Order: sequence, then C-alpha cells, then structure tokens
Amino acid sequence: MQININAVHFKADKKLESFITEKLQKIGKFHESIIGSEVFLKLENTDKPENKIVEIRLKIKGNDLISIKQCRTFEEATDLALDALRKQLEKIKDKKR
Repeated sequence: MQININAVHFKADKKLESFITEKLQKIGKFHESIIGSEVFLKLENTDKPENKIVEIRLKIKGNDLISIKQCRTFEEATDLALDALRKQLEKIKDKKR
C-alpha cells in the first residue's frame, strides 16, 4: 500500500511519520482492497489546545473513505481517524456479504 503524508505549513518529524505509517500498514492488513492512502496534517490557528487536525483518505476499489479528526496531539487524532475508517471498512465488508 502506498502512503503519502503531507504536513500543511509545517515540517512533520520522522517519529510522527513512522507512527502514522505503522498504523496505516496495520489497517492495510485488515482490508485487502486498499490501494493507497493520503494523510494531511494541519495546524489550526486557534487558542484552543485541540488545534491539530488529521485527515486520512483511504483509496479502495470503487470509492474512497475519508476521516477527519481534531485533537490535542497528532497521534491521538490519527488513532481516532483510523478507528472511524475501520468502522467504515467493516460496513463495506458487511454489505458485500
């Protein structure tokens, strides 16, 4: 699975990129028809501590799945976004049965 990580208006460190890649590879084993994924990391310019946004787009055969989450850390937002995508994948699997 091809994984593209894009940090908007900042440079993401290698530790964060490897965390996201590792998590996405696990979800890639969960569903066999995933072609690739795009991850967008954004910082919202607000006073709130929940200013980190993670948008994950999974490219699968037929359509794309998108999840956008906002939290205090990129790691937490990534976990929440992947949980939402996992639920979407389960719904697709149930429809095929």
